[in-house]
Amino acid sequence: MTPITEVEGRRLSLSNLDKVLYPATGTTKGEVLHYYAATVAGAILPHLRDRPVSFLRYPDGPGGQLFFTKNPPPGTPDWVHTTPVPRSEDQAARQVMVQDLASLMWSANLVVEFHTPQWRADAPETADRMVFDLDPGSPATVVQCCAVALWLRERLAADGLFAYGKTSGSKGLHLLVPLEPTPSAEVSAYAKRLAVEAESALPELALHRMKRALRPGKVFVDFSQNSASKTTATPYTLRARTEPTVSAPVTWDEIEGCRNPEDLVFRADGMAARLESYGDLLGPLLDPDRARPLPAGPA
Repeated sequence: MTPITEVEGRRLSLSNLDKVLYPATGTTKGEVLHYYAATVAGAILPHLRDRPVSFLRYPDGPGGQLFFTKNPPPGTPDWVHTTPVPRSEDQAARQVMVQDLASLMWSANLVVEFHTPQWRADAPETADRMVFDLDPGSPATVVQCCAVALWLRERLAADGLFAYGKTSGSKGLHLLVPLEPTPSAEVSAYAKRLAVEAESALPELALHRMKRALRPGKVFVDFSQNSASKTTATPYTLRARTEPTVSAPVTWDEIEGCRNPEDLVFRADGMAARLESYGDLLGPLLDPDRARPLPAGPA
């Protein structure tokens, strides 16, 4: 029988709680749900709230079928909020919004990664943050990503912008920058300009083009996730990797001190201690006083 539980007055069916989702660590679906409910709910919900959510689903674990979905899944309860989102000039659709603990647990029961855009549902295509996805091409690792991140932090600071880091939960690093509301197209253009500057300043290390032949040993400074149609892994989401790794906020001291890729690998079982020690390191993204205007582009 599928267990029924009540969360904030909502009845939820939680299925297959003993199913092992991460064979490398023996992590079960029940433990994944506990991670979201008891460990990170207070931290992840503010980063999800008021943003349309895209799901990367992996119901049989990372070794099974993975599929990306933006539409509300069949059977979505009527109490789960959805919002209209632009998809093309002549088409609109709806996406789920995770507004509370009940909808977080309903979503987590589907076994998903959470992905969100850089804009809120009440202002589509108007970004309130900027992201750089630093993606290493083997044999480069997150260690080289950290070197590029440090350069970007200083470059952004020169324009009066604050940068905050988190792991991708995979191989790389994300830098996030709080902004005063700005059209996504302008944010994308500025981010591309800085990616090109990074390649010029760090020619042996940074790359602004995705071309695979250029990737080995370098860090791709991916600015494309600032496009209004793109999304980024939400802070604190578990990833569909071999182990239950987290897209985890990190300090600049940790970025500066990274000497080994394992230094910046964080798993579900370590997040309670990190939150107790640091709180939400990405809390400034939610603080309007930390947002700054995007510098004017070149004439």
